[in-house]
Amino acid sequence: MGKAVRRLRAEAGFSQEGFADHCGFHRTYIGAIERGEKNLTTDSLERIARALGLTFFDLIRQADEGRG
Repeated sequence: MGKAVRRLRAEAGFSQEGFADHCGFHRTYIGAIERGEKNLTTDSLERIARALGLTFFDLIRQADEGRG
């Protein structure tokens, strides 16, 4: 999931800090997600998906398809 979040964040033109602000998280939390150091709750995944303009299921699908 972390690789997908990193790729999608970068494609959307967000820095880690800008994306964290957009999601309502701290920058270090986004960094830990991208490095695979955090287990995500469904609430966190929903907030990330919404910030990327995706549905929860689209975010999961992209990660599961090996795209991240």
